[in-house]
Amino acid sequence: MFLQPQLRALLRDGAQGVERHDARNLQRSWRKFAAFAYVAEQYGYRYDGLSTLSPKGSPNPYFAFRRLPDAPERAAWSAQHYPAAPEAGPLPGMRPGGSRLRPLPEVQHEVDLLHARIMVDYSRTHRRRGLIALLVLMAAMLIPLSQTGFSAQSLLVCGAVWLFFAALWLTGLAIARHRYRKYSRVLRDSGVDWPSNPSLA
Repeated sequence: MFLQPQLRALLRDGAQGVERHDARNLQRSWRKFAAFAYVAEQYGYRYDGLSTLSPKGSPNPYFAFRRLPDAPERAAWSAQHYPAAPEAGPLPGMRPGGSRLRPLPEVQHEVDLLHARIMVDYSRTHRRRGLIALLVLMAAMLIPLSQTGFSAQSLLVCGAVWLFFAALWLTGLAIARHRYRKYSRVLRDSGVDWPSNPSLA
């Protein structure tokens, strides 16, 4: 559903020679987004990590794709061999029919490494995302408290609600750290040095 406009936006930037293409995960699956990243590389844009466009704490950040030096040649080859790709046809490196973002066996390893990079980058966004949500929740609870009064009972209820969501955030943070370590190990074992831009962490 979202693949066609996302692919057309990539091709449009490629035709205009844009140096950086920014995209969000619109595929509802991180593995499918990794497959999209593989397809983007066949059209001349290599996955480059978190984008500076991403708002701090966004649950759906932007990811950057950098234009490769041989982007015109890659795009021309893909257009020649996959002319129907922009109109819901087969995609480079993907199985024909059904879900269009199912990698062929020969490119599965590359897609797996892209998936690991994406998961490492996405895991790094959890800390800011949760902190901002907790601060917003605290401010939101002050509004009804200011109307009903700061009684011991109302403060206790609000404190319990806030602690519940704080516990959820801590659980999510633990999961994100585990995911970060897991996929960092996958990349390290494959000889991939990632993240490429740790300043965005």
